[in-house]
Parts: sequence; C-alpha cells; structure tokens
Amino acid sequence: MSGVQTAEEAMGPAGAGDANTPDELAGLTPEQAEQLRAEWSRELARVEDEIATLRTVLQSKIRQSSELKRKLGITVWKEITEDVNQGLKNVKESQVYQTIETRVAALTQAVTESPIYQKTESVIKSTAEKTTSIFGGITAGVSSKLGQMRNSESFRSIEERVGTAYENVKGKVASRSNSTQSFDEALRDASRSASGATSPTIPENKPLP
Repeated sequence: MSGVQTAEEAMGPAGAGDANTPDELAGLTPEQAEQLRAEWSRELARVEDEIATLRTVLQSKIRQSSELKRKLGITVWKEITEDVNQGLKNVKESQVYQTIETRVAALTQAVTESPIYQKTESVIKSTAEKTTSIFGGITAGVSSKLGQMRNSESFRSIEERVGTAYENVKGKVASRSNSTQSFDEALRDASRSASGATSPTIPENKPLP
C-alpha cells in the first residue's frame, strides 16, 4: 500500500538492531524469527487495510450526517448548546458534584447557626428597630407641637383676627355695592381695623338720582 510503511521496513532486516529485538523473538532460531516477522507483517497490512476502509466509511457517514442535520435545521450552535447542557447535567448528577453541594449546604448551615452570625444579625435588627423608633418619635413630636400651637392663645387670637377681617370685608362689600370703593381698599381697611390702627374715613359717593 502506497504511503504506508510496511512491517519489514518498520522492523528492519532480520538480525539487525539486536538492541531493539522484541522479547517474542528471544530464544528463537533465525528461521523461526523470520517466520514470525512475516506473520506480523501480514497482520499489520490487514489492520492498515481495515483502518483505511473504516476511514472511508466514516467520511461517508459524516457527510450523510451533515446532510441530514441540514435538512432538520440542526445548526452547529444548537449542537454545542445541547452538548453543554448535557455536560452540565452529567456534572450535576455526578457523585463529586453532589458531595460538594452537600458540603456547601452544611457549611452554610454552620455559619448561620454560629454565635457570631446570630449576634451580627441581632445587632442589625436592633439598629433597624431603633431607627424606626427614632423616626416615629420625631413624627409624633412634630404632630404634638402642631396640636399645641393650634390650641394656644396666640394661634386662636390670630385665627379670630383673620376671621374678623374677612367678615368685615364681606360686610362692607355687600353693604356698599353701589359705592366706588374697591374690594382691595375695603380689605386694607379691615386689616388696619383688626391690627388696632385707626382707619381713615373713606368718602362715599351718594347714589345718582
């Protein structure tokens, strides 16, 4: 077969290279050794023929497989994805992965149950509760102060003055509907009256006959 080294060429001539003589030839006569070498050569040629035939068949099967995959729409990326998923599944189902997973779960449980972890968790919860309590106290304090301000004499006095001024403006505007006094002037007049200042006399025009 062209391109393939024969058994005789690979092993060299009989009797040559005694240092490389296989153990099977030890103790044999030259004739017996030559017969055994010839048998090995024939077996090697037969195996190489089988390899060549298998390569040809394999290449044909590969082409057939590629054509079928093309018809089915199976891409290279899809094959890679399926191989990766299958590999991950095999890893997860392996004994080594399950052992590691069990150890990690046990380590996590040991950490969460340790006194240091529980103390840290308790401190965090306590800090959160104190912060909530502080904000609640501030809100309650502001609401209480506003309630006290509304009930104080000063606030009620201001509220009464504002109400009186508003009523005076309404009364003047209603009673002087035919007057040339504007609403702004009446409002200013009522404000001065509510503050204790002396209001100037506002002239009124008599209605036309």
